[in-house]
Amino acid sequence: MSDTTVEAAPEATTASAPKPGGAETFTDRLRRPRTYAVLIASVLLLALPFYLDRFWLQAGLFAMAAAIGAIGLNMLTGATGQLSMGHAFFLAVGAYGYCILAGESSTENGHTLTGLGLPTWLAAILAVLLAGAAGGLFSPIAGRLRGAYLGIATLALIFIGQHVLFNAGSLTGGYNGRAVPPLSLFGFTFDDTEVVVAAVPFGSSEKLWYVGLAALLLSALFARGVLRGRPGRAMNAIRDHRIAAGVMGVPVARYRAGVFVLSSMYAGLAGVLLALVFQRTVPEYFGMILSLEYLAMIVIGGLGSVAGAVVGAFFVSLLPQVLNHYSDSLPLVSAPGTGGLAPGEASRYLYGAAVVAVVLFLPGGLARLGIALPRVTRPKKSGEKK
Repeated sequence: MSDTTVEAAPEATTASAPKPGGAETFTDRLRRPRTYAVLIASVLLLALPFYLDRFWLQAGLFAMAAAIGAIGLNMLTGATGQLSMGHAFFLAVGAYGYCILAGESSTENGHTLTGLGLPTWLAAILAVLLAGAAGGLFSPIAGRLRGAYLGIATLALIFIGQHVLFNAGSLTGGYNGRAVPPLSLFGFTFDDTEVVVAAVPFGSSEKLWYVGLAALLLSALFARGVLRGRPGRAMNAIRDHRIAAGVMGVPVARYRAGVFVLSSMYAGLAGVLLALVFQRTVPEYFGMILSLEYLAMIVIGGLGSVAGAVVGAFFVSLLPQVLNHYSDSLPLVSAPGTGGLAPGEASRYLYGAAVVAVVLFLPGGLARLGIALPRVTRPKKSGEKK
């Protein structure tokens, strides 16, 4: 034993081995390759509005909004094991809640629209809370049902929501929807009024880019803290074996209801961001297809992982837009209305195939590809313990 200790000591002083007791200094963290990757990615994301055109900025904003909603659904379905088919309903609550709270009463497309005229920043916060309240009304059901039964129950929310959106014309504007008031924050309005920054004109997409980045970053950090803390361990216990979790003292029904409310708030925030990017809310968008797309996002990206939700959301949301943008130069894909395979249909075929491929060959999702990187470790000597 003493010989082994003597041999290992000199190498420990020369190599950057972890400190005794698992302590790690700030300098050690800065030397990680992952830290450099995060810094480079952050600089690129901050600089993109100066170089990309409006199409790619809007596509990126759609992906950010989808990522926020997918993070919320992944906490519910991936981490807690609660199947939800009604995620699009809560996105609609957030989007239309913002329009009603921030908009002014007016007449549009034959409908007398109701609006409270609140400050837009306050309306955005209240819209997220409104989506959480809608999830709270449904949470007693979510706390007692599980599996396919909860999926069917949440599916009813889609039908109820579609009926309300198409028929409550004074609130939603009916089939044609209603305009979305631009966000104003600290006296700065995120509309199409151009602001020149470093000789680059900033419109609504460029301005909203940084709002979307901040919302996605805060949402991801909060969800990461929840999943890595005590609530996350309780959620995983409920997912893996709810009876054992209850025996260990985890309030199963309360956790299920709470996670459902939290997931609804994430969907509400995603709905607000989508409304700001679209600049008009349309009832047809918040249908069953949108809920299925969100389920595809978390399966493709990786269940129970914040990074997986973000990766899956970017994949599913960007794919149809990229196919539509390059439909003229891609084989077997034609522009919409020309009689061939439309980009939207082609994208659904592709990420449907991606779901099957992930389930069969990569159960951890696309996020696992970034984790399975080779690690450089020093070879152990014959006298060292394994």
